Amino acid sequence: MRWDPIRAARWLSVVMVTWGAGLCWAAPAGLAAERPNIVFILADDLGYGDLGCYGQQQILTPHIDKFAKQGMRFTDFYAGCTVCAPSRCVLMTGKHMGHCWVRGNAGQGNRLIQCLRDEDVTVAEVLRKAGYATALCGKWGLGEEGTAGVPTRQGFDHFFGYLNQHHAHNYYPAYLFRGEERVPLKNVVPGEGDFGSGVATEKVEYSHDLIAADAMGWVERQVAERKDQPFFLYLALTIPHANNEGRQDGMEVPDLGAYADKDWPPNQKQHAAMISRMDADIGRLLALLEKLEIDDNTLVVFSSDNGPHREGGNDPDFNDSNGPLRGIKRDLTEGGIRVPFIARWPGKIPAGQTSGQLGTFADMLPTVAELAGNDQGLPAGIDGLSIVPTLLGKAEEQKQHDYLYWAFYERGGAQAARMGNWKAVQQPYHSPVRLYDLSQDIGEERDLAAEHPQVVAQLTAAMQAAYEPSENWKFPERPMGQNGQSANKKAGAKTKAAGQGPTKN
Repeated sequence: MRWDPIRAARWLSVVMVTWGAGLCWAAPAGLAAERPNIVFILADDLGYGDLGCYGQQQILTPHIDKFAKQGMRFTDFYAGCTVCAPSRCVLMTGKHMGHCWVRGNAGQGNRLIQCLRDEDVTVAEVLRKAGYATALCGKWGLGEEGTAGVPTRQGFDHFFGYLNQHHAHNYYPAYLFRGEERVPLKNVVPGEGDFGSGVATEKVEYSHDLIAADAMGWVERQVAERKDQPFFLYLALTIPHANNEGRQDGMEVPDLGAYADKDWPPNQKQHAAMISRMDADIGRLLALLEKLEIDDNTLVVFSSDNGPHREGGNDPDFNDSNGPLRGIKRDLTEGGIRVPFIARWPGKIPAGQTSGQLGTFADMLPTVAELAGNDQGLPAGIDGLSIVPTLLGKAEEQKQHDYLYWAFYERGGAQAARMGNWKAVQQPYHSPVRLYDLSQDIGEERDLAAEHPQVVAQLTAAMQAAYEPSENWKFPERPMGQNGQSANKKAGAKTKAAGQGPTKN
């Protein structure tokens, strides 16, 4: 690169100043405009087929559908895992399920193994070092009270929402967190557990509404008080997850909206109303960005943490929540891990585009680091690749993954890998590897393992190479009398999960 004295002087004029709990970059006028604000919106248990722009016919999502037309819709993007905490760990740290620290939902037995450590580097930390203001509104799931894993110790200047995923089941909780302090709410939750979970008997304040309002308020304050500083908002919504403690009445929503008069089971009306409520709030957030005249310099991304659930009385088959895919949450077939992924950045991302780029949550860390100008500050050992070339319409410059990898440690364990169009699934863990050609069989109905043993061997080797043993997360020992038959083997069982049963995660 040639020496540019003007550019050099410009960068030397950057002054770093201490601000609150983190570091704020006092950038020269105009510099912040070259780097986008970044908003990452994450739904909870939203299926690949739950949005109109992905083929949904019954649930109304007009704002997200419009958003997709204004940006780029990805068809082959994957969550970090098939359940929430590890999927979010992959998103935050850029490491896949063979390398990341939090590899499962720990439950209530050992909270520390589901908490990020000081040495873990998150998206928020990378962006804050690049001068961004950072906020998390919603569900965290990667750190308990008093641990190094809480958001404010993992790079976020602002946090409002839930720390614990069990607490996040309850849409009418007795409290939420602001920073590291509990904020009492007007709801009454008798007999709530250590994590704040339970079912409210007096439902006054709906957490989703509070979280959405807090996020929009934070954006307004950020623009009003620090307009030249770029920001990162991680809006981790809890919709449409069920309140599992409500058992078959766990789809909590204040009203049924457009579905009140539908001839549907009550839980399906509630599920649809939750998604449409989320859609409306996303529409309000996008309108706010336009009102504040920052939408042209704001990258907005929308996705889901894993596939649809069969919990709280919800039936994912009723409105075809997984679309053409097989499986649901807790499966490593496509329906459990392939998720909606939409990105919009007016004037930069070509509008109305559909991309088949093979991507994963691990790609977010290097992507936002490059956009923020901090790609040289990435932590070692990440598994993600920047998808900036794809986003900017330069697909010919896009680097490709050798393969993608997932692991799951519940229900007999499981692992899976995708290499090009080939997908290997081993669920339960001690069962024969099944092989699918996703270019011809997106529903994973035809096991081709016997016809392509060399491909099976290649993907098996990839899975073995990807898995780094963990002291906290271990695949089960081979049970006596194991016949190797997977519970998901039966063709045509779209949402039959391996070892499907009641869950608390």
